[in-house]
Formats: sequence, C-alpha cells, structure tokens
Amino acid sequence: METTLEAAPFVEAEVNRTLTAAEKIHFLSQMLRIRRFEQAALRQYQTSGQIGGFLHLYSGQEAVAVGTLSLRGENDHVVAGYRTHGQALAMGMTMNECMAELFGRATGCSKGKGGSMHFFAPDKNYWGGHGIVAGQTPLGLGLAFALKYKGIKGCCLCYLGDGAVNQGVYQASLNLASLWSLPVVYIIENNQYSMGTSEERSSAFRGCLAARAEAYDMAWDRCSGENIYEVRAKTWPALQRAREESRPTVLEIATYRYYGHSVADANAKKYRRPEEIEKYRTLHDPIQLWQKQLYAEGILTEAQAAELDAAAAAEVAESVRFARESPLPAPADIFSDVYVEVDRQTPAGRTGKFFFND
Repeated sequence: METTLEAAPFVEAEVNRTLTAAEKIHFLSQMLRIRRFEQAALRQYQTSGQIGGFLHLYSGQEAVAVGTLSLRGENDHVVAGYRTHGQALAMGMTMNECMAELFGRATGCSKGKGGSMHFFAPDKNYWGGHGIVAGQTPLGLGLAFALKYKGIKGCCLCYLGDGAVNQGVYQASLNLASLWSLPVVYIIENNQYSMGTSEERSSAFRGCLAARAEAYDMAWDRCSGENIYEVRAKTWPALQRAREESRPTVLEIATYRYYGHSVADANAKKYRRPEEIEKYRTLHDPIQLWQKQLYAEGILTEAQAAELDAAAAAEVAESVRFARESPLPAPADIFSDVYVEVDRQTPAGRTGKFFFND
C-alpha cells in the first residue's frame, strides 16, 4: 500500500460525495478518541495493576471501525471478535463504561464481568466482542437470520480477524449464509499476522482471503483500511446488497496493528521487524492520512486538529478517574447475568428445565 492523498475515485463514490465537512471532522474525532483510549488502557495495564486478563489494542486499525460503522443503519446489527474497543467507541459507547469494564468495575458495560474482550451494548444493536476465535461468525449469521425471519430490512456486520478465517465454524457460516441468502457482511480485518504468524505461513489462498467466498457463491471484495473514503466506498455496496437483496458478502480490509496480538505478546517485535512497524506508523497511519486529507480539502486546520486531540485526551483521563472511583461488583453478583431465565425467574429459570421442556 503506497501512501497517497489522492482519494479518487473513492472520494467521488456516491456514498462519499454527500459527506459534510462536519461529518468528515467527526470521523477524525472518533479515530482520535479510539487512539487515546487505547494509549490510556495500555498505560493503566502496564503501570496501575488495575486491568487484568488480556488486552487487545486497536491502534492502527481505527479507519476500519470508523469507516464501516459510519454507514450503519437503524436496523443494522454488529458483532465482533476480541479486538473490539474501536467498534465499541465507534458505535457510541462511552469511554466511561468501556474503561470501567477494563478495570472490572460494576459500572462497566458488562458490569465488570467481561473485560477487554466482552464489551456489549444491546441498546445500540452491538452484540459484543467474543473471546473464542471465529465464535462470533455463527452469531452474526443468527442475527442476520433473525432480521430476515422478521422481515426487517437491515443487515449484520460481523467482524473477524485474518486468523479466524481458518476456523471451521466460519466456513460453515459462509455456507449457510449463502444457502439461506442471509443479510450478513463478514468483514475480515486483515492485520497480516493472526496471533503471531504471518498470513503467508498461516493461510493457503489465491489472491486474498476474501476470495474464498467464491466457493460459496458469495460476493466478495477487498480494500485498504487506511483511508476512510475507500473503506466507505467498498463497504456501502455490501451493506446495500444485504439490505436490498438479502445476500451475504465477505469484505477483506487490509490494516495493521501497532502492538502485539495482545499486550501480553512478548514477541511482537520478533515476528515483525521494528522497521516494518515504524513504516506503518510513519507512512500508513490512518489518523495522520485522514488529517492530511482534510487539510488538503481546506476543511481542517492544525489548530482544530490539536483541539480535537486535546478533547479526546481529556475525555479518556476522565474515564480513568471514573473507573478508579467506581465500585467493584458485589460477590453475590457472580450468580447473576448467567442465564436470562434465572435472572427473570421464568418457569424454566425456577425449575432448571430449558428449551425442550414445557
């Protein structure tokens, strides 16, 4: 991927021509918020001892979440894997509830019980992150099935990494998505290294990973994930295909993560050369590229960009304070939020007879 400020033909795509200056600046604000959130989460993980478990950072991939989710509609649903802080914030979740979840506090979006991999916001049609590799792909299929079954014109955006494409459950999901003609868009965020093995050493493919969709008679496409114009231009046809034709799509977006698979990945600079990481930070950073694009269009100044970044930094600082001062879950709460039937004390919840028992 060569760096360029030439966004054509993507800037002229119908879905981008109608963007206002305010909307474009909002995209930058969202990406800055995600970057600042991840930087703060990393610091807290490494220095405060307040964040436990795994921490999968989204730094470097911001344009993927912001670009794709800028196109979601009222009846669209979203489900993802475990690197999902970017999607969560782009969906409108607050930094407070997300940071508190990382801290394991009762005010967190999952009441402090899920941590980094399990951000959820059902009120926003965001059905969360999932720690099982590719475990979200049949869930995305189910969300799409429900939309079609209920006659609702919408779609499901299901995010997965390049490592998930080799899981059998993903292949089974593609088969049923095409066979039943379901409105789902599988978005492969290809950051090239799965956990710590390069794409070339971990996956057999011809051309790109998305092309495997041909075996299931599904539409597919691929694009660069460093420019929001391109991400939006490539995502829009897939969403329209799902909503209007009830047909699935696989969309592969080339991107890059600056940190390891997780913060606990001690070999992040061994299976990737430091020079490679620096090249992406310098030449392919989605935030820097979008800022330069907006400068070139004359709708953003360096002073305005600095103000947006300062606002994001202040917001994340407040979220850390909020998380630190929030209470831990009560020990008795370990028994709640396991089965909805038990929480609501339905007949099934009271008797332990589920699913197939009257």
